[in-house]
Amino acid sequence: MFDTVVIATDGSESGRRAVEAALDLAATFGAAVHALYVVDESRVDALPEDVHEEVHAALESQAAESLAAVRGASDREVTVAVREGRPATEITAYAREVEADVVATGTRGRDGEHSFLLGSVAEAVVRTCPVPVLTVRQLEAGVEG
Repeated sequence: MFDTVVIATDGSESGRRAVEAALDLAATFGAAVHALYVVDESRVDALPEDVHEEVHAALESQAAESLAAVRGASDREVTVAVREGRPATEITAYAREVEADVVATGTRGRDGEHSFLLGSVAEAVVRTCPVPVLTVRQLEAGVEG
């Protein structure tokens, strides 16, 4: 049923929970695992130009850490990718490219509380992705998962 699982990760708490759920799903079905981190260029472009390189480097470092965490959490081979652009657009495009059967993502990314219900990225992926999207919410403080 699921041969290819794409995990869209950003290193957030909800993203880490999505990694766990997706890896369980992949293990159950013997699926290939792809982990994707999208460097949101709009975050860089919105800042003064003299800090673009520094912020971009920080985001690339964050990407490497997030993807390493997925690899470290899995006993399966994980294909990793970093893309630059609008996260929802890149996640959906990547899912198409690898012919994913499901995409897993957290509902609240690093930007946190300003997003209602689902995070804006998760909501856009749910609306535009051609395959099922597993959204995993962040537990409230003090709630064990």
